[in-house]
Amino acid sequence: MGAVKTLGGGLFFAILGAAGCEALPASNQAKAETSSSSPVSISAHAELPATEYDGANMAAIVADPSSDAGAVILSTDELGGVNIYSLGGEKLGAVSVGEADSVDVRYGYQLGGKSQTIVSVLDAAANELRFFTFANGELSDVTGEPIVSDFATQGLCLYKDATDQNLYAFIVGDEGEIDQWLLYNNGAGKIAGRMARRLNLASEVGYCAANDSAGDVYVSEQAVGAWKFSANPETDAAPEIIDIRRLGNIAEEIGGLAVISGGAAGDYLLASNASINTLTLYDIDNDHAFLGSVRIGESGGVDGVEEPGGLYAYNRPLKGAPNGLLVVADDDNGEELTNYKLVSLGAIADALGVDFGQTPDATAPRDAQIATVFPSAESAPVGNPGDAADDPAIWVHPSDPSLSTIIGTEKQSGLYVYDLSGKVIQYLPDGKMNNVDLRSGFMLDGKEVTLVTASNRTDQTLAIYAIDEATRKLVNVADGPQATGMVDPYGSCMHKGADGTIYTIINDSDGNVKQWALSESSEGRVSAELKREFSVGSQTEGCVADDARDVLFIGEEAVGVWKYGASPEAGDAREAVVMAEDDPALTPDVEGLSIYHGENGEGYLVVSSQGSNSYVLYDLESPHAYVGDFAVIADGARGIDGASETDGLDVTSANLGGDYPKGLLVVQDGRNMLPPENQNFKFVSWTDIEQAVDLK
Repeated sequence: MGAVKTLGGGLFFAILGAAGCEALPASNQAKAETSSSSPVSISAHAELPATEYDGANMAAIVADPSSDAGAVILSTDELGGVNIYSLGGEKLGAVSVGEADSVDVRYGYQLGGKSQTIVSVLDAAANELRFFTFANGELSDVTGEPIVSDFATQGLCLYKDATDQNLYAFIVGDEGEIDQWLLYNNGAGKIAGRMARRLNLASEVGYCAANDSAGDVYVSEQAVGAWKFSANPETDAAPEIIDIRRLGNIAEEIGGLAVISGGAAGDYLLASNASINTLTLYDIDNDHAFLGSVRIGESGGVDGVEEPGGLYAYNRPLKGAPNGLLVVADDDNGEELTNYKLVSLGAIADALGVDFGQTPDATAPRDAQIATVFPSAESAPVGNPGDAADDPAIWVHPSDPSLSTIIGTEKQSGLYVYDLSGKVIQYLPDGKMNNVDLRSGFMLDGKEVTLVTASNRTDQTLAIYAIDEATRKLVNVADGPQATGMVDPYGSCMHKGADGTIYTIINDSDGNVKQWALSESSEGRVSAELKREFSVGSQTEGCVADDARDVLFIGEEAVGVWKYGASPEAGDAREAVVMAEDDPALTPDVEGLSIYHGENGEGYLVVSSQGSNSYVLYDLESPHAYVGDFAVIADGARGIDGASETDGLDVTSANLGGDYPKGLLVVQDGRNMLPPENQNFKFVSWTDIEQAVDLK
């Protein structure tokens, strides 16, 4: 990126596209020609006293029911720490924080058994985050284990995920570093953190601001412009350019950022166009369209703002400011040391002809948008980077369920066998195994064994193994290569018929499905005989058979879930179980399928809704009514991240003991974080799912 900052517009945007970045919104390119037109002049509402250490950089307005105005201001002053001011400019207190550089606040965080207002402060001298609770006008230190960056820090912002209510901190640095930390209660009433991921830009990043409701974080690359990333660490990290110097509406240098959340009125982004002393406004809900700019001029004895730095918007009514306030760091402040100016958000809205609405009460309790569960454990990462782990199958040990295992595919190279703690028992580098399943009760060489089959994309064959109960390892029992006749064997599952015959079903990326009967051929080996072929219509992968009902469920990735007869004689007759277009809980791709078998023949069909990073439960009985959905989220205390972009999954209702008295769900995790590693599998207690979804 650094090498292309001064290139012409066409080449610059071509390089952005090649790098995986989204180009500057068309509306901002079109309006760039007119952005130099005179900004609208407004005046400051009030100002705070000059800083003692000339360290004005970032301030935050925090709700405070104990104050007359309903809020106070927390402002940083480098070696002067964090100062607490009334909206009228009266100093109410201060806290020493090394070299206080940045500050942010979030509400409704559970700590010490109650909902707390959390303030985070960046100590730039130590490159360390500090945490405080704020109540009754006072800050109380709740910093747990230190969060220290390995780079020169420039700013911070907090993000509270609307889906699961997890709290994150973003720390930005002078060489383009953007670190995201998951914050958690360390069990002693203090806040600690775990590194979730590192993002990067090419040069110094000075400020950031998160839009909690949309799940985005904005960062200002000082010499380049404003960028947006998804704030969810389980999603794509590709940046999107919002506005850029010279080619857009930024003149030379960009400073602070502030998100103005307006509820039903929409959301807006303010940016400091520092080098020309203006603030630019963008309509977030309209592809970040540029709406104009304002300049804060001198009025009523309050200096105008030059070189505006950090910004913070409080879009709630306040005493003396019914439309809310913007606090701006003034890096000049005339002949005095730097300070902070307070600007009415209503004045900005009137000047630019917009309606900022009002931010919903951030202090009100909020529930997660979807039922959530923590993973109880996770497997060791697979050996290959990228899209590698895919599909699990759970084997329940017949005499000691605590010795049960999870067999997982590594579609770049082979199969893993894990114990219930996630430790690797065995790795077989036997080819690009995509999906795996198992069935017990197969007679082989005079003994009853559990067969495991997998689709092998290396040689387009059906891989066949038996489980050695003594070692819990897989033993190849295929009677030579079992050719599928498919160009790309993809998903697979197994079925045990009423007569005891065990079948393997494999599908491919074109929606073709084949079914083989497995039988003992000679000398303790197993062969496959083709019994049925049909087409689903388009790409399929996930499938599962309900042996008791003689039913085969198949997921058509872009469409939904179909139900076929599981026996070969059923042909291609089918019924729709659920179509994604009819169920808002199911977002394509439709991926892994499995069945939780309850009591009295009842149970649930479990479906991976990959497009929403969630899992949907349907009644196993026709007409397969929707039961509930949930997400697997990060557990900071355990250091296990959530699960996202899940391909395969498997579930058992067997009592495995320990954390799994009512069974276990295993899901593939497409993004293995905390810290970022190769993909793996997450283990979830069905007891937790039962409670979260309120299953009866």
